[in-house]
Amino acid sequence: MAEIKDPENTVIITLKDGEVVIEMLNDIAPLHVERMKTLAREKAYDNVCFHRVIDGFMAQTGDVANGNMEKDFNLRRAGTGGSEYPDLTQEFSGIPHDRGTIGAARSSNPNSANSQFFINFSDNHFLNRQYTVYGRVISGMDLVDKITKGEPPANPDRMITVRVAADVQ
Repeated sequence: MAEIKDPENTVIITLKDGEVVIEMLNDIAPLHVERMKTLAREKAYDNVCFHRVIDGFMAQTGDVANGNMEKDFNLRRAGTGGSEYPDLTQEFSGIPHDRGTIGAARSSNPNSANSQFFINFSDNHFLNRQYTVYGRVISGMDLVDKITKGEPPANPDRMITVRVAADVQ
C-alpha cells in the first residue's frame, strides 16, 4: 500500500480483490472532497455497484440512492440517483484526467455532480476542464483495472466499504 501522507484527505475503497487508496485533492476541489468524505463516513458508499464500466475509459460508481446492492437494488436504476445532499457547484481545474484520477460524474449541467464519481482507466484529456477532478489513485490501480466491464455489467462489482483513512484504526 502507498504511503498515506494526509489521512484526513485519503480514502480507502475496499474491492473484492483488495484496497484502492485515493489521495483526495482538497486544495483543488474542496466541495467534492468534503462530499466524498461525508458519504464515506456515513457508510453511504458501502455495497454500491460499479454501474458503468467502459474498458479503456473509466469505471463509474457512487449512486448511493439506487446503487446499493444490499438495499432495494435495481441495476436498471443504478446510475440515475445521488445522495440526500444538494448538487455541487463545479470545481473545474487544470488537473488533467490522467489514468487513475477521480472525476465527478454529472449530467449535462456542469453543476449537477452529487455522489457519483468515476475512475479513469486511461488518460482522458478530452474531459479536462469539463468534469471536476478531485482525487487520484495512489495504490491499487491494478485492482481498478479488474472491475467487471459493462454498461451496466451483468454481474457488477461493488465498493465493499469506503473509508476515510483517518478513521481507520
